[in-house]
Amino acid sequence: MLSRLLAVLVLLSAMQAGGEARAEGRLRIVEQFGTVYLPLHVLRDQKLIEKHGKAAGLDIHVEWTKLSGGAAINDALLSGSVDIGAAGAGPVIVLWDRTKGSAEVKVIAALGEQPNYLITSNPNVKTLKDFTKADKIALPAVIVSQQSRLLQIAAEKEFGEGKYSALDELTVTLPHPDATAALLSGSSSITAHFSNPPFQEQALQNPKVHKVLSSYDIMGGRITPTLLYATSKFRNENPKTFKALYDALNEASQWIETHKAEAAETYIRVEQSKLEPAFVKSVIDNEDVSFTTIPQGTFKYAAFLAKIGAIKNKPASWKDYTFEVLHDKPGS
Repeated sequence: MLSRLLAVLVLLSAMQAGGEARAEGRLRIVEQFGTVYLPLHVLRDQKLIEKHGKAAGLDIHVEWTKLSGGAAINDALLSGSVDIGAAGAGPVIVLWDRTKGSAEVKVIAALGEQPNYLITSNPNVKTLKDFTKADKIALPAVIVSQQSRLLQIAAEKEFGEGKYSALDELTVTLPHPDATAALLSGSSSITAHFSNPPFQEQALQNPKVHKVLSSYDIMGGRITPTLLYATSKFRNENPKTFKALYDALNEASQWIETHKAEAAETYIRVEQSKLEPAFVKSVIDNEDVSFTTIPQGTFKYAAFLAKIGAIKNKPASWKDYTFEVLHDKPGS
C-alpha cells in the first residue's frame, strides 16, 4: 500500500507539472476500477470523444489516468491535475458542497445503475449485527467513499437513529482488486468487502463467500453508484470539449445496452483483464444493471450527508449539484 501511495503521489505530481493551462481540445479523465466505468472504456476504445470533437470542428486529445477512491480523485480534480473525475455519489456531493461559491464542482452525467454488494467470507455474518471487532471490511476509502457512506446508511437503519458510524471502526481502505484478492486468499485480516462489479461477482463464485446485502436494499431501489463530474470553470472555458464528452457518453451508454457481448470484450481489452468474456457479459447482463447518463437516487445520499453534517449546504433537489445539460431529464 505504501508503494501504491508513492506511485499515486508521483503520478499526480507529474500531471500537475504539465497541467496548469486549460484549453479547448485537451481532456484529462481519471477513473477507477470495475464495470461501472464501462462507458468510459467504450469512449476510450472507440475514440468517441475525439469523434464528437471532430464533428464540432475540434481536435481533442484525451489523457486517461486511474486512481482508487473518491478522496484521491477529488484531490486530483481540485489540484488541477485532471479535468474530469469519476466517483461515487457520496464523494461527489461532498465536493459540490465544499466548492460551492468557488470551483463549483457539479455532475456531468451518470455512468449507469449497478448494485454494490457487501460480501463476506465469515460464515457467521448474516446481518450487519453479526460483525465483530475481529472482522475487517475493505472498501475504497474509509468514511468518504461511496461504499463507506452506504455502510453508514445501512448501519443507521440496523442499529438506530444517529448510529451511522457503528461499523466505521471495522473498515479499512483497499482498492477493489486488492480487496478481492485479500478476501479470497483467506489468509488476511479482511473478512468482508463492500465491493463493486465485476469484483463482487468474481468473489461470489467462491462457495466460502456470500452476500450480506446490496446497495439497492439499503437505498430502497435502483440507484446510480458512480458519477462523472467537473468544475464549472472547466465547463465554462471548454464548452465544445464538454459537449463532445457528454454526447460521447450518451452514445457509449446506448451502444452498451445493445451490444453487451462486444461491451464485455471492450472491458477486457481496455482493462487488460484475465476474466472470461462470458463472465463479464453475465455481470452487465444482470437485470439490476443498466447504462444511462441520467442520475437516479442521488438525492437520497445528499439528504443523508446533510443530516449527519457531512455537508453544510443541503441541496433543494438533484439539479443543484448537476450541470444544466441534465435538467430536462427525469433524474433524481
